Amino acid sequence: MVSSSFTENHRSSSSLLPSFLYSSNTLGALNKNVVVSNSTNPSLSSENAKFMIPSPSESSKKIELYSPEFYAACTFGGILSCGLTHMAVTPLDLVKCNMQIDPAKYKSISSGFGVLAKEQGMRGFFRGWVPTLLGYSAQGACKFGFYEFFKKYYSDLAGPENAVKYKTLIYLAGSASAEVIADVALCPLEAVKVRVQTQPGFARGLSDGFPKFVRADGYGGLYRGLVPLWGRQIPYTMMKFASFEMIVEMLYKHTIPTPKSECSKPFQLGVSFAGGYIAGVLCAIVSHPADNLVSFLNNAKGATAGDAVKKLGVWGLFTRGLPLRIVMIGTLTGAQWGIYDAFKVFVGLPTTGGPAPVAALPEAPAQA
Repeated sequence: MVSSSFTENHRSSSSLLPSFLYSSNTLGALNKNVVVSNSTNPSLSSENAKFMIPSPSESSKKIELYSPEFYAACTFGGILSCGLTHMAVTPLDLVKCNMQIDPAKYKSISSGFGVLAKEQGMRGFFRGWVPTLLGYSAQGACKFGFYEFFKKYYSDLAGPENAVKYKTLIYLAGSASAEVIADVALCPLEAVKVRVQTQPGFARGLSDGFPKFVRADGYGGLYRGLVPLWGRQIPYTMMKFASFEMIVEMLYKHTIPTPKSECSKPFQLGVSFAGGYIAGVLCAIVSHPADNLVSFLNNAKGATAGDAVKKLGVWGLFTRGLPLRIVMIGTLTGAQWGIYDAFKVFVGLPTTGGPAPVAALPEAPAQA
């Protein structure tokens, strides 16, 4: 029973620590201490221990932090969170893209839905859903998986004390590095998606749209919007991850009276959704000019960024389609964090974010 009590106390205490201040080595050392204590106590011998029944909380599907299984779980969670949510808001995205490309025809959100319903019927609202699902699933896999990797990598480079002191910079650097990779996976499918959604009659979807796009623009055309996509997605993702981590930390510190470790998992997931929604609103504002630019370049063959500025104007780049995008991205980001953390809980991992980290104390010298 001592062993079970120690394990539960250790698990609750480690959940209060930031991810970059504890590792599998630390957990392994603590587990070795348990074995030693058992061997020195006759009442806790292996013969007695085999009759102990593990509690339901001690799930067999626990994943070791920063192991290959950990990063695989985060990658799969990213696939679910980004692919499913972006596909679900395809109607909103379709109206938003058309408002950006043809504002004279799609004058507002309500009229935009009306025009689509009249010209294309209800099926038209989900045009381009396949490249949306596949493209953002690939992006989500890289975004979340590599974010967890780079966050740990930069924290290790900085060291325990600096990792705490400069944690926001680590969030920003980790998310930016992950998004550079994620957009390379997204860009070809995003180009086809925009062309399918904004040019009626171009193609029915990915299967016929992809080869038609390549014949018209070549394979290089699939990556023509990569730099503007980086301009949209890197600031968006830096805001998405850094602001989420900070918002969740502030919610637990100033708004929620109960420590995170004592909150139920459903409550923690609710905090993840709320923090994600607020972060999403900030993301939409920061990345909207580049979003207009990406839509313009992917729709008009041979167009340049200068052409977009001349046609849309600087004010138009910042405001055209912004209210709809705030609603869409706020909901999208909140749902993404909710799904991502729900999957992490499902596989036995803690939810993202929490109390402010405390700097690790230097280890005491070993006793002779």
